[in-house]
Formats: sequence, C-alpha cells, structure tokens
Amino acid sequence: MANKVAATRLLAYDVLRDVADRDAYANLALQARIHKQKLSGRDAAFVTELVSQTLRLQGKYDAIISAAAGRDTAEIDARTLRVLRLGAHQLLGMRVPQHAALHETVELQRLVANPKAAGFVNAVLRKISKRSLAGWETEIIAGRSVDQTLAVRHSHPEWIVRSLRDALKSAGRAEQLEELLAADNEPPQVQLMLLPRGFGATDKDALTDDAPATAASDVTANAFAAEFSATLLREKALAAIPEHLSPSGPSPYGVALSGMQPASVIKQLAAAGVTARVQDQGSQLAALTLIAAKPLADTETWLDLCAGPGGKTAVLAAFAAAATPRRISLRANEVAPHRAKLVERAVAEAGSAAVAHTTVVNHDGTTAAAFGEQLFDRILVDAPCSGLGALRRRPEARWRKQPGDIPALVKLQEQLLQQAASQLAAGGVLAYVTCSPHLAETKAVVQRLLRRDEQLRLLDTAAVFAAIQEQDTAIICENTIVGDTATTVNSGSTLQLWPHANGTDAMFIALLQRS
Repeated sequence: MANKVAATRLLAYDVLRDVADRDAYANLALQARIHKQKLSGRDAAFVTELVSQTLRLQGKYDAIISAAAGRDTAEIDARTLRVLRLGAHQLLGMRVPQHAALHETVELQRLVANPKAAGFVNAVLRKISKRSLAGWETEIIAGRSVDQTLAVRHSHPEWIVRSLRDALKSAGRAEQLEELLAADNEPPQVQLMLLPRGFGATDKDALTDDAPATAASDVTANAFAAEFSATLLREKALAAIPEHLSPSGPSPYGVALSGMQPASVIKQLAAAGVTARVQDQGSQLAALTLIAAKPLADTETWLDLCAGPGGKTAVLAAFAAAATPRRISLRANEVAPHRAKLVERAVAEAGSAAVAHTTVVNHDGTTAAAFGEQLFDRILVDAPCSGLGALRRRPEARWRKQPGDIPALVKLQEQLLQQAASQLAAGGVLAYVTCSPHLAETKAVVQRLLRRDEQLRLLDTAAVFAAIQEQDTAIICENTIVGDTATTVNSGSTLQLWPHANGTDAMFIALLQRS
C-alpha cells in the first residue's frame, strides 16, 4: 500500500510524528529525512512547505478541523489528526489540486493510522474543501475575544499573543501586533554572514619581512584592511554569485540567499575567497554590537559564556583573528558537551586563524570554572530563553513553550548575568542577548542587574546598532571600530529587533559597561 502514497507526503508525516513524539526539531528532522531520501528541487521544496506551514498554522487548522468534524481535536486520534492537518494545508494553503490532496491524504491515513478511519478523514477533508481559508476564518473566529481571535487567525497560543503585545507596547509599536504575528508565519529568507578573514604567522611574516621593524603593525593593518571590510566582502560575494545573493538586511556583513542550496553557495564563495555561514542577521548583529561597543585595545580577552551551537562564537573568532596585530583571545564556554563540539566545528569553519585565537571549554556558565580565573574585556551572554523571537525558523516552538517555562528561564538568565558581570574587567563591555522579546526575559532582567550592581551602566545600544548600519568600511580599523561618538552617548537604551520591521529574528541586545 505504500506505493499509493507519494514519498513526499509520507516523509512530511514522519517529520510531524518525530516532532510530536520524539521532541525533534522540525528543521533538523526535515533536512535529515530529505537527505536520506535524496529529495531535491521541487520535491524538497514541496515537503519543506508542507511540514513548516502545517506546523506554523497548526492552531488555525485545528480550529477548522474541529469545526468540520463537529468534535474537539482532543477527541481525534493523534495519528489521524496529523493526517488531517497535512490534508488541510494542502487544501487551504497550497496549490495542490483538490482531488490529489483528498486521495493522497486518505491513502496516507490507511498507511500510517487507523484504516477504518479513512472514511472519517475523507468526510472531514471534503467538508473543509467546500470553503476557502478566508471563509473558514470567518466561522472559527465568531464569538471569540480579541486575543482569542488573533490567536486563531494567526495561529499563535493566546499567551504568546499577549506577551508580544506587551513587548511591542514597551517599544512604542503597539499598533504593529498583527504585522508581527503575520511575519511569524512567513518562512524566513536564508541569510549568510560574510566573515572577515584572519591570517596566520606565515602571512604576517611575508608582509613584514621586508618592512622596517617599527612599521610592522601599520603594514599588517593596512594590508589586511580589505579582508574585513563589509563593503568589499559584499562586493566579492555579489560578484561571485550575483543572481542568488542580495545585500538586504540590517547587518553590513549579511546577504540574503535565494534559489540555491546554502551548502553550494558557501562552497562557491570559498572558491572566490569569501568565508560565509548561514546565520540570521539578528544573530550576526548580537556579536557585531559587542565588537563595535568600544574601541579595541592592543590586547583583549573575550568570552562567549553560552556559546553553543557556535554561530556567534564564529563571528567573534573571525573578528579576533582579523584584528591582528592586536592580540585578542576568545574563550568559548558551553555547558553541554555535544554542543561544545558544535562550537568547535563552527569556529573551524571560520578558518584556521579563528581557531588559533579561540579556546573552547565545557563548564556550567553559572560556576567559576567557566571563566578560568580571569577577567574579560568583552563578554557575550547569549542566554537560554523561550525562543519566542525565532518562531519563523522554529515552527514547532510556539506549541511547545508554556508561560510556566518563563520563571525558571529568567532565574537562569540572572544567574548567568551576575556571574558574567563579576568577571568583567574595568571598562569592559557585556552584551546580554536573548532570542525573545518577552519583557520578563529582556528589560526586566537588565533592570534588576543594574540595581544590584552600581558599577555597571547601560550603554546606548541603539546608537551602536545605528553606527554599524551606517558604516560602509571596516568595522575593525586602525584605532576604533564605530568611532567615539556612538560609545560616548549614554542614554541607556537597549535594542529590540523584529521580524516584521527588521527582517530578523526578534533578538534583544543590551550593552553594559563596568565603570
């Protein structure tokens, strides 16, 4: 009977089962199965759309299924409900012919769930097919409160709708709630980070052998200025693959990718002398704001306290290497051993020079061992959080998180911040980052830290962000990064990025400096 069901639909069901029964991450489970089945092109795109959007719109589809079936979805067998969700999305959200969606879904039910319920599935889907998505929305929101209506229409749990409204209101964007909810349901464009290239001893020797000893530093800095110029890196990348890359987004080192697999693009860029990695631009900016927060000294020590899986660590390592002849060392700590391995891999992908500047360790970030008995000039605390800022990329996350998860996360965030602040050198800068706009995880955490530690001050994080966007030359230059103006302004602002406004994950960033 398996041959009666298209491989793509069976694969989609298997991923939804893995997400529900095995707590799998949809994007990882999907890519693993696509690779195993050797799907490509239209088939890979079809199953990606089917899985991702079925998960994102699960709340809305459950309301429609319940209305069409005349019973609560809690009364429907879990396997059959997964089949119905896949069928509903094909009928209401994709350009799949109605007869194909009905036939394939009923056959899928016979294969993976109770065959005797195939008639039930057929009847429910036929009823769903009688109306458009807009028509069903009108029915399922009737009689609901404002928050319930938004939750069903935009397929978010009601508590997340309220949390996002509070965060937007705090940012002066209260009227943008529906824009944000809609953006969470749009598949994010693939973004690449173009990493600056460091150099090793042989490169430096070649540059300085024939130069006067007193001028070695100047020769090195000038010769490698092009290696970390955002403008020149983008020009190189766009010249190598002009039809698939575009310089969109707030990060000067970011480019948007379309129409090609990331692995192929990264390989082609490497051949053109550009090191790139897949990374949301909000994540890029979290690392860049820490680098740009104040001028670089000749010698600095940096720490990434919660480094896994290593994306931001790779950015820090690449800039540490590119800043030669300055001596910058980076310590990357990750509590989970398997994630520490991912950090090592990410740094290795940034190049051998990045590896040479980085030490990866495996400790609990709330303990002294994570810091190695030293103070740091820059510390990144990318704290574990609810992940409400990454609902575009993690479609299953909204259904897993509960409001009761927040207090324990806040407690951990505060423990990590307090420990990190105690290891910050005089004049050092700490970047507190969460991929969540929830006020309890963002501004409230920062405010409590500032009340506890009077030697910390909140920098104008928004001004640093603006300076990064405005520049069209190297972030790392001869004496400073974004210039003194941005670092002397101290209006005490934090930075909240938004999917609908910035095209990034909803990343929160606060820069704090020890006086």
